[in-house]
Amino acid sequence: MADNIARVFADAIATDPTRPLLTWYDDATGERTELSGATLANWVAKTANLLVDEVAVGSGDVAGVLLPPHWQSAAVLLGCWSAGLTVTDTPGDVDVLFVATARVAEAEAWSAGERYVLALDPFALPMRQVPTGFADYVSEVRAHGDHFSPYAKGGPGDAELLARASARATELGITPGDRLLIDTARYPDPVDWLLAPLTTRSTTVLCANLDPTTLPTRTTTERVTHPLT
Repeated sequence: MADNIARVFADAIATDPTRPLLTWYDDATGERTELSGATLANWVAKTANLLVDEVAVGSGDVAGVLLPPHWQSAAVLLGCWSAGLTVTDTPGDVDVLFVATARVAEAEAWSAGERYVLALDPFALPMRQVPTGFADYVSEVRAHGDHFSPYAKGGPGDAELLARASARATELGITPGDRLLIDTARYPDPVDWLLAPLTTRSTTVLCANLDPTTLPTRTTTERVTHPLT
């Protein structure tokens, strides 16, 4: 297995970039968003370019990420790792901070060079009102390029994260090529919902506010092979 996250992501989508890689459900709102590997890679590249070209960060710098499991969170995390950044959710001094609107108040405990807020809108629409001191991630990221060449060595924490992800894949019974259904309430750690599937080249149906009554139909329609609920 590759020792950097960007390479693992690239390998996971290489065989068929058009297949659904991450399908997002929020049963509280009825939202369903499906991203192919190519579509997610586009968002990841834009995020990495935002970081390198606009924020001027790179390998060894630190990103604070206060985001729930979500397809946009996947883009932010993979974009940070592609740019060689270390990701943390522990308050402190960071070079850039990404925060969900519901957690903006927590940003007061952080010192950050640049701050981006995510509304996690179902259609990735720009925010109408942006909190003071923040830039709207969706508005800013769209202006950046669709292609990015990740740092060959990856970030300083990549190897450790991938080792954890591989171990978790084994613990969770994830096998290569699985179609996973993941309850975000039970598995909020990105090592579980994002990295472990990527290390096994599995695809994910990520479900927030999971309604148990939807499981039989969703398992069938999404061709789930391994539920994590």
